[in-house]
Amino acid sequence: MTAGRLAALLLAAAVCGAWLASAAGVTRQARLARSTPRQAQAPQFDALTADVQAQAGRLRERLARAPAPREVQRNPFRFADRPAPTPRRAAGSAIRDAAPPTEAVDAPPEIREPALQLIGVAENASKDGVVRTALITGGYNELMMVTAGQRILGRYEVVTVGADAVELKDVQTGAIRRLILQ
Repeated sequence: MTAGRLAALLLAAAVCGAWLASAAGVTRQARLARSTPRQAQAPQFDALTADVQAQAGRLRERLARAPAPREVQRNPFRFADRPAPTPRRAAGSAIRDAAPPTEAVDAPPEIREPALQLIGVAENASKDGVVRTALITGGYNELMMVTAGQRILGRYEVVTVGADAVELKDVQTGAIRRLILQ
């Protein structure tokens, strides 16, 4: 061991010994009675309390003078009140009470055409030639498979079934309706 190392080791031991000696000499001090600091600070606390109470009083006065909030005109969480339902009369009494309009008698009633859509065409080879079957949706939410000459929905007669279109004849009016494959 060299002299420099020995000196560093002795110095470190001396520092540790001094530190331990200083820690051993420290004792806990008895707590002083807290009444003396409170008595000295009592006037400061009283002044602070009086100031807070004065500010609270001013705030109450300002709130009393403040305008009242408006009444809510719209509530997004509540629906509007429904009007009371009017009592319905029997269908026969309504017809007797109402005067018949002159224009409505002359005009034919509007006939709505059912929503029909051609979704496909199938071909079947037979000895007479090619027979095409049209696949039509609509009416009463059903799939109809029809060939030429058949009736659908009690209203239309299938005139022709082509490779990409179907011609339907309205039995009541005689109008031709054409459905094209899309």
